[in-house]
Amino acid sequence: MLARAYVLIEVEAGHVSSVLATLRAIKGITLADPVTGPYDVIVTIEVPDQRDIGRLVMNELHGIPGIKRTVTCLAI
Repeated sequence: MLARAYVLIEVEAGHVSSVLATLRAIKGITLADPVTGPYDVIVTIEVPDQRDIGRLVMNELHGIPGIKRTVTCLAI
């Protein structure tokens, strides 16, 4: 069974399009949508192991220019 998480992302003004393009190219991200409200993008991650979620967020998402902050919500 795949581990799943939802990542709520705040993006710097003017960077949503480039952040979305980068997110959609990352293996393990099954969905990346722009949204309204306190966050700018919501991402769905599906990976084989729950530990891979943390690795993907720390190693991939946090290095993307334009991302200000993330909140990761693990599906239970």
